[in-house]
Amino acid sequence: MEHFFTIIGGMGTEATETYIHQLNERTPASKDQDYLNYILVNHATVPDRTSYIKDHSQPNPLTPLVHDIKVQSQLKPDFFALPCNTAHYFYDEMQAVTDIPILHMPREAVKEIGKKYPDAHRIGLIATEGTIYDHIYDHEIMAAGYEFLAPSQSVQEQTNRLIYDCIKDNNVVDRKLFHGLVQQMFDETNCDALVLGCTELSLAQDREPVTDKPIIDSQSILVDRSLELALKAQKG
Repeated sequence: MEHFFTIIGGMGTEATETYIHQLNERTPASKDQDYLNYILVNHATVPDRTSYIKDHSQPNPLTPLVHDIKVQSQLKPDFFALPCNTAHYFYDEMQAVTDIPILHMPREAVKEIGKKYPDAHRIGLIATEGTIYDHIYDHEIMAAGYEFLAPSQSVQEQTNRLIYDCIKDNNVVDRKLFHGLVQQMFDETNCDALVLGCTELSLAQDREPVTDKPIIDSQSILVDRSLELALKAQKG
C-alpha cells in the first residue's frame, strides 16, 4: 500500500471511532478509491494515561506506545496520528524512536485558535486530569502568547464524570452535563475561546455539539490536519 498513514488509537475506542468517522466524512470522495489509505492500531489495552501521569507507580503507557510506533515505522507510513490528547505527554519519547513525523494534536489545536478566533486572548481548557496535570496545553497556549485558564474543581469533576462515567463506561453523552460544564467554564473564567482537550469531549461535541460558543475541538482539528497531509501525499 502506497501513501498511507498510521493511527495509534484505542484511547478510547469510541473516541477513535469518531476520529475515523469524521475523517471519512470529510474526505472528498465519489468512489471507493478516493478515500484515504490508513492503518488503524486500536490498542485499547494501553494502560490509562491519567493514572500513570498522576502516579508513576501505575502501569506505564509509554512501553506499548513506543512498541506500536516502532512496529508501524517498519511499514513506512507517511505520518502518524495519535487521537488521544493525554498520550501526548509522551510525545517527545515517541518521536525519538522514529523518523516518521507524529502529528502533535495539542500544538495543532493551539495553532487553530488564531485562525478561527483572531481576537481571542483568554483561552480556557477542559480535559482529563492527566492533561491538566501534565501542562501539555497550558505550555502550548502560553507559548503562543495567550492567557491560559484552567477549570475549577467543580468543572473538572463534571468533566471527569462526562468522560469516564458517561462516555468511557456507557458510551452515552449527557447533553445537559456537557453543555452545563461548558457554560460554567465560560461563566467562571470569562474565556474568549475554550479548547476541548480530550477526545471524549470531542466525541461529545460531535454527538451533542455546542454551537453558540467559541470552541476549539482538538480532535476535529487533528482530522483536518490528517486529511491535509494525506491528500498532499496522495498527490505526490
